[in-house]
Amino acid sequence: MDERTADPLRELREALRRFSAERDWEQYHAPKNLAMALCVEAAELLEHFQWLSEQESRSLGAQRLGAVREELADVLLYLVRLADTLDVDLIAAARDKLVVNAQKYPVDKARGNNRKYNEL
Repeated sequence: MDERTADPLRELREALRRFSAERDWEQYHAPKNLAMALCVEAAELLEHFQWLSEQESRSLGAQRLGAVREELADVLLYLVRLADTLDVDLIAAARDKLVVNAQKYPVDKARGNNRKYNEL
């Protein structure tokens, strides 16, 4: 198994680096710009769910699901690119955050409860 197969996130990061370099876009990829673009894409994702009921949001039609899929991809691509420019290991950061969240939301207090950690 080669390194790319073992780490699809690394492969995606490298593909984004190539994509940006080929277009000379690194000059535009300051962390602040990437963070703003990430927010814009997240808002575009949100638009697909605006005004839907909970049930409707769980059973999107094929066309809307395709559009949501593209927006999810945009969010992921900007997130990976932002993390790369800041030299943040997303997997390590997510694992660390899970540990923090487990401490904030212990199972015995948080199970079946949607309150914020300081209200448990």
